[in-house]
Amino acid sequence: MLMSFSLSALEILVGILLLFGGGELFVAGSVALSLLLGIPQIVIGLTVVSMGTSAPELFVSLLSTLQGGTAGDAIAVSNVVGSNIFNVLVVLGASALVMPLRVKSRLVKRDVPLLLGVSMATWGMASGGRLTWVAGLALITGTVINLIWEVRSAKEEPAEAADDLDTEGAAAPPVAAAKLAAGLGLLVLGSQLLVKGATAAAQGLGVSETVIGLTIVAAGTSMPELVTSLVAAYRGKADLAIGNVVGSNLLNQLVILGLCGLVSGGRGLGVDPVMISRDFPIMVATTLACLPIFWSGGVITRLEGGILVGLYGLYLVEQILTNSVPAAADEFRLVVLVAVLPLLLVFLAWGSLRWRQLRREARAQS
Repeated sequence: MLMSFSLSALEILVGILLLFGGGELFVAGSVALSLLLGIPQIVIGLTVVSMGTSAPELFVSLLSTLQGGTAGDAIAVSNVVGSNIFNVLVVLGASALVMPLRVKSRLVKRDVPLLLGVSMATWGMASGGRLTWVAGLALITGTVINLIWEVRSAKEEPAEAADDLDTEGAAAPPVAAAKLAAGLGLLVLGSQLLVKGATAAAQGLGVSETVIGLTIVAAGTSMPELVTSLVAAYRGKADLAIGNVVGSNLLNQLVILGLCGLVSGGRGLGVDPVMISRDFPIMVATTLACLPIFWSGGVITRLEGGILVGLYGLYLVEQILTNSVPAAADEFRLVVLVAVLPLLLVFLAWGSLRWRQLRREARAQS
């Protein structure tokens, strides 16, 4: 028993490391190619970088879906939902702790509302307990429409592309292609090990595959997003840090769940009822919370970043209590609902009102 669990833990660790290395190479190759084309940094973050950093989630979820069965579906869906929650609360929060992030207006006006709409639509399509191939096709269609929109917006902002271009990140096309190929190989191998180890660990510990997917697998496959955004924040590339999170969350749902729904065929992709009633709403709520946070002065402050990370800690505690001490989990949810949630709503409202007041004062002075 102990030997079997140790082997599963080792497979998970090696899988995460391979995904991390593969994601790094994939992102480096993707960014190098995009720099040669002179794409704006915010668009790079929302498309190219987010595609690269979402590659681990893609391979893990697709492989799980192809394996079939309840366990495979549980890991595929929970990986996407858990990664989206992790990206907003931990990746965005930790990046703001490193350096306050200035938010561009297009994120508030276009990208976050789009992400919110997609999240609510995905929740609605999954609410029946199964994500069908028709729903998968609709999500893939949404991906194509969004990419066309992004390309058109890039062409409309040529000046920004020149300003954001980082020539130090440029590389010759053959080198970029080699990085993409090497990253792809590591991602395939890492995803196989991670799925195998996570499934075995869940069975050995008596924990559901959904919980493993929402926590260990989601955090593991989100490591590229975390590292990429932290480095971008440290270097003062706020557009890349924020765009990576928003773009990854969009692609996780549109591309990954879309492809998984198509691959599942006639049987459809099974969705755990607990996820429909608990984790999908949390994913939508974290996305919704981005709007007032982004509005508050146009900057994600260190305080707001710390609050986001703290909320993820509460989420993890709830997950642990639910599977170990269900009675205590109910009491914990009550405390969060009565004490934490009202304080959070007051903080968000105060930030939004303060920002509006500062805008009025600035207009009055001008």
